[in-house]
Amino acid sequence: MENTIVKTLIDKGVRIPNPESIYISQDVDPDRISNNNVTIYSGCKIIGKQTLISDNCQLGYEAPVTLENTLVGSNTKLNGGFFKGAVFAGNNSFGSGAHVRDGTIFEEGANAAHTVGLKQTILFPFVTLGSLINFCDCFMAGGTSRKDHSEVGSSYIHFNYTPNQDKATPSMMGDVHHGVMLQSAPIFLGGQGGLVGPVRIEYGCMTAAGSIIRKNELKKDRLLLGGGFRDISMPKQAHVYKNISHIFNNNIHYIASLIALKAWYRHVRPLFSKNVLSTHLVHGLQDALNDCIKERISRLNDFCEKLILSKQILLKKMKGASEIIKSHDKVLDRIQLALETFDIEGENNTLTLKNALFVECVDKKASKMDKDYISTIQCLTPKEQETGTQWLDTIRQSILKKLII
Repeated sequence: MENTIVKTLIDKGVRIPNPESIYISQDVDPDRISNNNVTIYSGCKIIGKQTLISDNCQLGYEAPVTLENTLVGSNTKLNGGFFKGAVFAGNNSFGSGAHVRDGTIFEEGANAAHTVGLKQTILFPFVTLGSLINFCDCFMAGGTSRKDHSEVGSSYIHFNYTPNQDKATPSMMGDVHHGVMLQSAPIFLGGQGGLVGPVRIEYGCMTAAGSIIRKNELKKDRLLLGGGFRDISMPKQAHVYKNISHIFNNNIHYIASLIALKAWYRHVRPLFSKNVLSTHLVHGLQDALNDCIKERISRLNDFCEKLILSKQILLKKMKGASEIIKSHDKVLDRIQLALETFDIEGENNTLTLKNALFVECVDKKASKMDKDYISTIQCLTPKEQETGTQWLDTIRQSILKKLII
């Protein structure tokens, strides 16, 4: 049976060298696929009504690509692998062997080499991932250009699943409120290493190759070395949590930062819509970020529910109210307020006069820069950048002040 959508795309100018090998599901909208220098190579599968492919894109040059409800910005090359529910803002590249799932956002110029697994991963412009990496449930920013960028070395892993079977483990490399201005020092995570989430790493930090990092580093420009353990065998108590404040507070920092980014995506990103496809792409960024926020809130709530059992186990073993039990109580007392705060702050759509003037300033500069996102942000004056940073940090701080324990 002839695939009418494939024929429609060929007729409109999409290059498909071997159309008999291509599968495109009937729910794909041909109007969401550009006819300007788009090439779909042999063996590719395109699925889902949300799928979007912009100008100057290539799919499947190295190996077949499966694209499901993924939005691909202009000048992007996805060379092989599986992509579902992801958003690529533009000028991105991804090597073969990809396994990319829902909640993944690559902002402009972010890249990955071959055999990389991602889910709920947000990379700001220029961030580069090497090969053979598992980097789920992470945010990473830093760097000022393609020559000065944050990078994750090959054979790196973010440990995002705990022995207590939860994923309240998101890690942040850099932050949102400085990161959006594209002026922060890069972060380097050395190859054959890992992070045990949740952790936060400041701008300018470097981890030595082979290091496993388990603690926050909130000072800038540090070299971090994390060693292994000696051989040991000791009793283990299942379902018990100990470092409660570290887990809870890092989750609050992460969610608060994503809510600040939501304001940026709501008020600033739409200023760079050039046409129908780029407008769809902005909406895709907003939807993907909303899904990321929901995921993190859900994982935090699941963690807090597990604390009830943890507390019961500890009470049977300990006499009196120990400090660790008190930390359980602090978090359990705070979670409902956290859920309410996230809901209120996430829906807050108001701008102060100062912040509205900042958005207006970005809009004017975007018009002069042909609505190019990177060029516009980079041409903001230091004073203008500081205004934008303070706006986003105020959103973040209003959440932290209520919830951090």
